[in-house]
Amino acid sequence: MAKETPLMKQYNQIKSKYPDALLLFRVGDFYETFGEDAVKAAHTLDIVLTNRNNGTERSELAGFPYHSINTYLPKLVKAGYRVAICDQLEDPKLVKGIVKRGVTELVTPGVALNDDILQSKSNNFLASVWLGKQSCGAAFLDVSTGEFLVAQGDKTYIDKLLQNFRPSELLIAKHQKKEFAEHFGDDFHCFYLEDWVFKDDYAQQVLTKHFQTNSLKGFGIDELTEAILTAGAILYYLSETQHHQLQHITAIQRIAEEAYVWLDKFTIRNLELYAGNTTPSVSLLDVIDKTLSPMGSRTLKRWLALPLKKLDKIRQRHEVVDYFLKHIDVLEQVKTALSRMGDIERLISKVATLKINPREVVQLRASLEHIPLIKQLCLASANESLTLLGDKLHSCEQLSARIAETLNEDAPVNIAKGNAIAKGFSAELDELRGLSHSGKSYLDDLLLRESQRTGIPSLKIDSNNVFGYYIEVRNTHKDKVPADWIRKQTLVNAERYITGELKEYEAKILGAEEKIAQLEQSLYAELIAFISEYIGQVQTNATLIGQLDCLCGFATLAMENNYHRPEMNEGYAIEIKDGRHPVIEKQLPVGTPYIANDVYLDRERQQIIMITGPNMSGKSAILRQTALIVLLAQIGSFVPAASAQLGIVDKIFTRVGASDNISMGESTFMVEMNEAALILNNISDRSLVLLDEIGRGTSTYDGISIAWAIAEYLHEHPSKAKTLFATHYHELNEMSEQFERIKNYNVSVKETKDSVLFLRKLTEGGSAHSFGIHVAKMAGMPQYVIQKANKMLKKLEESHNVVPTAEVVKNAQKEMQLSFFDMNDPLLEALKEDLAVLTISKHSRILSYNERHPHLEKANADTQKTGNIILVYTGESRAKTNVQKRNNTNGDINTEHIYPQSHLRKLSDNYIPIGDLHHLHYIDRGVNSSRGNLPFTEGKGATERALKGKAWYPSDEFKGDVARMLMYMYLRYNLPWHNVTTEGLGLLLKWNAEDKVSSLELQRNNIIEEAQGNRNPFIDNPYLATKIFGEVKGYPAQNTWK
Repeated sequence: MAKETPLMKQYNQIKSKYPDALLLFRVGDFYETFGEDAVKAAHTLDIVLTNRNNGTERSELAGFPYHSINTYLPKLVKAGYRVAICDQLEDPKLVKGIVKRGVTELVTPGVALNDDILQSKSNNFLASVWLGKQSCGAAFLDVSTGEFLVAQGDKTYIDKLLQNFRPSELLIAKHQKKEFAEHFGDDFHCFYLEDWVFKDDYAQQVLTKHFQTNSLKGFGIDELTEAILTAGAILYYLSETQHHQLQHITAIQRIAEEAYVWLDKFTIRNLELYAGNTTPSVSLLDVIDKTLSPMGSRTLKRWLALPLKKLDKIRQRHEVVDYFLKHIDVLEQVKTALSRMGDIERLISKVATLKINPREVVQLRASLEHIPLIKQLCLASANESLTLLGDKLHSCEQLSARIAETLNEDAPVNIAKGNAIAKGFSAELDELRGLSHSGKSYLDDLLLRESQRTGIPSLKIDSNNVFGYYIEVRNTHKDKVPADWIRKQTLVNAERYITGELKEYEAKILGAEEKIAQLEQSLYAELIAFISEYIGQVQTNATLIGQLDCLCGFATLAMENNYHRPEMNEGYAIEIKDGRHPVIEKQLPVGTPYIANDVYLDRERQQIIMITGPNMSGKSAILRQTALIVLLAQIGSFVPAASAQLGIVDKIFTRVGASDNISMGESTFMVEMNEAALILNNISDRSLVLLDEIGRGTSTYDGISIAWAIAEYLHEHPSKAKTLFATHYHELNEMSEQFERIKNYNVSVKETKDSVLFLRKLTEGGSAHSFGIHVAKMAGMPQYVIQKANKMLKKLEESHNVVPTAEVVKNAQKEMQLSFFDMNDPLLEALKEDLAVLTISKHSRILSYNERHPHLEKANADTQKTGNIILVYTGESRAKTNVQKRNNTNGDINTEHIYPQSHLRKLSDNYIPIGDLHHLHYIDRGVNSSRGNLPFTEGKGATERALKGKAWYPSDEFKGDVARMLMYMYLRYNLPWHNVTTEGLGLLLKWNAEDKVSSLELQRNNIIEEAQGNRNPFIDNPYLATKIFGEVKGYPAQNTWK
């Protein structure tokens, strides 16, 4: 075996320390990646992948020039890689043999200081979560701004914070990996740390050492044991990633749960605060963000995530906005100054981390120069909060002056480029520069003198790297060369000489250039040290500028969109006059007015408003705008209403029905019940609850009962939480007769003979009937469908006066054959129970996976050709001697799990399903590898990969077989559909109806019953699936028992 080269030996040593990072290894003028890393880098960066023999074996290689690192690094980090940058630690010119190298920085998605990775309008948080027995802790740090926040609470609170802060990277203890994924899902970039990092004494030690304090009492977090663990883990991770210059992280703050409005993650999503639920969409943030500086934009996101509950703080913000609106001239001056501010918060962090370049220092100065004006404007205002803010601002004039006298206006990006330090700052530097500049005229003099002395007209002076400066003489004149010149080189038609004077001069010049470089660097280092003294002051400024920018933004917003100041009070009532939805009103076509609405809620007379009205009439908009108006008021903004008197709200809950989660294996109904339970367990007397179409995910009668029960619960609950309840069940209007604080309202509609005009105005009283059919018309439904529905509706409404609602609904359902059966029907429920019990209890012999072959060979036997078996998906017949077994490893027939084995291992602890013959089949080896674990999807004809290779169509011939096998797995083991089909249960019911039971399925059912005792009931009668699970419109399965 060939010997490992010294370079590769060094590489392997360094790589072994950072096994989970992509290592960029500096070799000369390139950053190189090797092996597995090279394959990843070439793919992500779209650079060439080459091979080379490096002594031991062939190895992949990919690299890019070192000066392009700022182009390539962000791409790697955004792709989710942790990147270790390994540099040369000594000057190759001064070293014999191999240069010393080491990792100087580890860049990860959450620990990035590179401007190309960061987004100026958003924080880049590194987070850490610890799941304790009693409560959980979380910490958030943005290295680029120095903000460090901790929180402690239950899992829903931590989940809400993760939704709000959207960290780029998340640190978790290795042993909590599974538990974390169960509670919080898997859409975070997680990195798993050893468990010892999350130890109390270690965390205390790391934090007190960093902040140079004896305890954490001063920060008010000493009680938060779980949160301290996560903060310690973050600091540990920073030291692991080679970030040791952290003096810009000066404090750690607690996110006090009790100081801010509780918004759970559903509310954040439903109200579309940060992002809409559809694409393209406009979020609340898009509409209200009128900030002009990066600090302002980040502050606004924080304010939106944490609305205030303290009345005086909210009023202070409103006062400032009010002042700006009354003094537009001051507002304009402040806005002009703000718009010229750079990102001082991130620039000062770069000073602390020693990553700032001269040009950025100049930008810092240019930004700081606007602060004295802002300070003066604030101090001169008659507003108390503004004068206080002005008072806290540091004008940093000394700092600006020092930067101005030290650095050139157009300083380069790299200090090594030279010419960064201003003229007149250092006498020594000016002298050296004079030397190096005056050199040119000195050479011209020398040339003239020598020319005259020797009589050679065509002399030339130049320099090269080999022997420095020289005089070049053409061959025609070489006989005139004086004796004191020393010949150095002979060319074809000229000779080169050096002289004593030239050498002396050269030493002086080269010495000067080197000294200039050294001096500039040391002067720059002194400047950075000087700026470091001001880190705290500049950070304070950044925070205050962020707040000021938000308040100016609110003033601009109010001015542009006719918002008014809300009156906040300690009471409980909410009274909004002419409220509008801030986002929807911006989306309307030009000239279309937004129909404003009044809303009044309190705890005495009108606690629950029941809003009925047709779909598309604007019920949801009224609900959402109420919550948004409250939210805007409590972050300090004015509101889109003519007037608003608001009692402080401490929690906002929203539930919007039918956010169908069937694809996740939960029915709409289940999702709704889980969400409703969360509200009912957490409401307080200051809560605002918005329920939109609750109880939609089940049959009509059930829906009414659930909605009724929830409304009644909220009414009778001692907290008397204010509630807006939008529903299309008009039956709920009857509640107002029984419950005194429930009031009926409806969204008015104007009916003409055949159509409906939605007036979108909220009026008192319930609405008489639904306009679903008109909506269908607007949506362009086929005519005959609408006619049939109209007849149906007439029947319903005629009988409405005589028979109780529930009866009508049941009868109507039977006639209309609604798309899902009434699951309230005890007979159907019992049928499902019986079938499941039968399937489970008859499964008397549990086979291990290794016992499958003898039974499967009989079950899949080809009755036409002895010794052959039928393969799934392709339907071909092949000799059973080709089956791959222990004694025949080269066979080209595999076993296919219709419900993939990898899912089963994740979902069930006992592994019983793995050997269940009802979902095992034989398959061609090639087809097997093509299917992988892909979910099933719709297709046509033969078996194929669909949806760009992300799903699998089992062929026209086998789709019914697949559907019936998967439904059996659900019935027998309660296994979800969401990971095995792209369109949930509906697709299986459709296939079950389209593809009739084959003779192979019947044969398999009989043989498998002999082997393990139970049958697949859906093969015996496909109609059972329709009875139990419901019917996909137009695809009823055939009832084979008729």
